[in-house]
Amino acid sequence: MAFDKQLLDILACPVCKGKLVLEKEQQVLVCRFDRLAYPIKNNIPALLDSEAIELSLDELEALKGA
Repeated sequence: MAFDKQLLDILACPVCKGKLVLEKEQQVLVCRFDRLAYPIKNNIPALLDSEAIELSLDELEALKGA
């Protein structure tokens, strides 16, 4: 089962409450404003500060191009 894209309408970044973007290949939800990636484990997003992966500007740009 794939991640339900309808969840993106109600999910928000736990840090800034901004919109999250699904990156299918990496299986993460990305907050572009905070440059954070939240992993999706077993089709469930791990929206915890402790689970977030900080992205560099280069990594964020690479995700935009994907």
